[in-house]
Amino acid sequence: MPGIVEDTSLEIAIVGGGIIGLSLAAGLIKQNVKVKVYEQAKGFREIGAGMAFTANAIRCMGLMNPDIVSALRSGGSVATSMDEDDPNDYLRWIDGYNKRRRDDPSHQTMLFKIDAGYKGFEGTRRDMFLEALGKVIPQEIVELKKRLDTIEEKADGRVQLKFTDGTVAEADAVIGCDGIKSRVRELIFGSNNPASFPHYTHKVAYRALVPMDKAVAALGEYKAHNQHNHVGPNAHLIHYPVANQTMINATAFVSDANEWPDDKVTVVPGRRKDLEDVFADWNPCLTALIQHFPEKLEKWAVFDTWDYPAPFYNRGTVVLAGDAAHASSPHHGAGACCGIEDALCLVTLVKQVNTTLLGGTTTKTKNTRKEALAAAFEVFDAVRRTRSQWLVNSSRRVCDLYHQPEWGHPQKWIKAETCFEEIRDRSLKIWHFDYESMIRETVDRYAEKMPPPKKAVANGGGIGVAKEKASVVTVPTAVAAN
Repeated sequence: MPGIVEDTSLEIAIVGGGIIGLSLAAGLIKQNVKVKVYEQAKGFREIGAGMAFTANAIRCMGLMNPDIVSALRSGGSVATSMDEDDPNDYLRWIDGYNKRRRDDPSHQTMLFKIDAGYKGFEGTRRDMFLEALGKVIPQEIVELKKRLDTIEEKADGRVQLKFTDGTVAEADAVIGCDGIKSRVRELIFGSNNPASFPHYTHKVAYRALVPMDKAVAALGEYKAHNQHNHVGPNAHLIHYPVANQTMINATAFVSDANEWPDDKVTVVPGRRKDLEDVFADWNPCLTALIQHFPEKLEKWAVFDTWDYPAPFYNRGTVVLAGDAAHASSPHHGAGACCGIEDALCLVTLVKQVNTTLLGGTTTKTKNTRKEALAAAFEVFDAVRRTRSQWLVNSSRRVCDLYHQPEWGHPQKWIKAETCFEEIRDRSLKIWHFDYESMIRETVDRYAEKMPPPKKAVANGGGIGVAKEKASVVTVPTAVAAN
């Protein structure tokens, strides 16, 4: 009726309050979307281990909401290289196993390095970044201790979330950012579908934060203050500075031929002696560094979605992002970066949906809200799935190259070293991702599915008509991949 203004604002529920979920929330808030974040934990918490973001990923953060970048840097992020003679960041691979000089057993041969440019990476502690992110978004949009049980589509097209505590919530759409053990993914694909769950990569990880003075004593000034990846047969150890250069984040990865006994429990008690045994014959620098790991460690089984990747990322107005969609092993150090790319794509799409809703008539708005969101999430699947699943595959591949048995055979060193051209190409594909092209493709694909009203076409230039109508599928009935 004339004079009545309908509320066209979107309501989006984000399941999962990790780094990707909170970053996405911060981006959606900038688009005037009503956001609610549901986190199953009692508070925002992450292990104190380190992580790093590429310069590209940080630019994506800034496009969503500059406050995300501020949170990253207030959490103590630093460049992963500190060389007074060269301001650029590098990835470095160094021989961690062999003692190539008899006169200096601690000597390590630099095998390869790739220039990532000025501030190519910024390392930070996960817990500090997450804590800072939690201050970026209004406290009232977050609900803690909310473990998701079911998702159902209502007759009016809205989505109902039921939690294990008996409470219920509604939204126009649900974005699952609930990580590698995603309940949203299980609800989309069904409990009998292997794509609903991650699988063991046959690698285990031991993580530690080592004070910088102790790292310098073990590794020397240069190696301690700069990122290095020590490779060798069936294992590798990577480290880089964090917390404003006051400590290093060090992670040792070890190959494991056995099956993991319980995929519900992926972290078990470990011992420093486990690492001492594995690295006993390695370079003395590494055996010295491991002495600064705690005696009692956590042993992390590395799982990913490589064996059974998701056949699609959305079902109607429910969509997966980040590890919930494409959990990767950490060997590229780019899983969170890829999740940030996902978040930017989703923020871009929600902005387009807002334009659709604001540009339509009252009647059309009612009919197109669900259709527009479903179309947006189908575009997200089309734009993001190939690249993100490639990252899962590539991360597995580079770890196999790091763990080549040939590193332990001097006659095969040349063969082993041929891997670095491949590693270089894979790394550059991650670092130099063209996010501007992604944004353009996202906008164009959405316009094909949901053409703007005539007045929007006149203002923004001609865009072709939609080729197909977005289908909306009810979530509760899980369908196996076909």
